[in-house]
Amino acid sequence: MRILITNDDGIYSEGLWKLAEALSEIGQVSVVAPDRNLSGAGTAMTLISIIRADKFASPLSGVEAYAVQGTPSDCVVLGMKTLFNSPFDVVASGINQGANIGMDVLISGTVGGALRGYFNGVPSMAVSSAYRDKQEIRYELAAEVARELARSLRDRNVTEPMLLNVNVPDQERASIECLDVTNLGPVAYIEEVETGQDGIRTHYWVRHRRPADIDVPSGTDVWAVRNGRISITPLDILGGNQCSSSTVEALARDVRGAFNL
Repeated sequence: MRILITNDDGIYSEGLWKLAEALSEIGQVSVVAPDRNLSGAGTAMTLISIIRADKFASPLSGVEAYAVQGTPSDCVVLGMKTLFNSPFDVVASGINQGANIGMDVLISGTVGGALRGYFNGVPSMAVSSAYRDKQEIRYELAAEVARELARSLRDRNVTEPMLLNVNVPDQERASIECLDVTNLGPVAYIEEVETGQDGIRTHYWVRHRRPADIDVPSGTDVWAVRNGRISITPLDILGGNQCSSSTVEALARDVRGAFNL
């Protein structure tokens, strides 16, 4: 199995290399990631200027890597179309620093990178790890979930295009009690704008904050992560062109089995 990995937090992100390390146990991994943090890039692509890609000194033996002056979508396009000679079996994007849940997936560069793999007919996953403010992000559990999901894709010989959005709560593995196949929930964050001055000029900073407690339906990704459950959400972007629900449920069963859930 050949696996292409990208992210939106940039080539130096710890989560990117935790994911690459875990997926290297399943197949041949290649990394193509932005050369800087591009959180919130969504599905953006660079169409009106050139893109540069430079070889990156991978910290993992046997993993070839490139740093790209472009978006996560650019990275996947370059990885699939020109930087490597052989096709990929899976595209994995992440591990994101924080959950990508609810309607916020529409601006997520992590999801945007995986979406480009899906559009190119490859099973793709976006992987994110929730965390609490001022606490260290736990990447290990999210990496293990991605590894077992990739293992299931390989062992079941799943080749049809799919887009799976995977979110892991900020908990130790031993405290996880369930993995849910979920639907998108409501907005998980609300934008607010901070205003400041640079001399005589005004600047603005768009920030995310959690909304006040709202009624979140069970069965959604927002509810699952808030309640300490791993969430796998199949995103049917093209409408009716997603893999079957039975395939997603089979993949979820395999991951549950690996974690004894």
